[in-house]
Amino acid sequence: MKIHQRQIPDDGLHIEGEEPAEVLDLPKTDGLRALTPLRYSLDLGMSADGIWATGELAIDLELHCVRCLEAFEYPLEVSEVALEMERPTTETVDLTPQLRDDILLALPAYPHCDWSGERVCPATVPSAEGAVPLGQSDGRGEPEPPSAWSTLDQLKTPPRPS
Repeated sequence: MKIHQRQIPDDGLHIEGEEPAEVLDLPKTDGLRALTPLRYSLDLGMSADGIWATGELAIDLELHCVRCLEAFEYPLEVSEVALEMERPTTETVDLTPQLRDDILLALPAYPHCDWSGERVCPATVPSAEGAVPLGQSDGRGEPEPPSAWSTLDQLKTPPRPS
């Protein structure tokens, strides 16, 4: 998203619109794909030696659940964008790298397909109280399957007697 410095008046500039998702150059991974254009509402301003922007970003993404590996739609909204950069010597300012960083930082570290509560992840098992992720106790006293950690704990050497 490029802005001409001369388009920003002394009292600031408000811009709203959409940009194709391709301008973000998101990582080409199996677990991330843009479904809609990037929507933005930004206030821009200039100081003596810098340019600042505040506002909101939104984009719908396709992520993959870390439990079941199924793809799901995730509407990402960054409601408090705040960036500042040095005033470049060129006529235009490219805000794209900073906006991309804000979007990548707002992504969930471990995306789950049941994030909104509208569906139950297929990798969960039903219990009396509700769905429980596989490998966790449901509180009914049923034995949990052996974990990989218990096997690794057996590999520890016992302390030597002093």
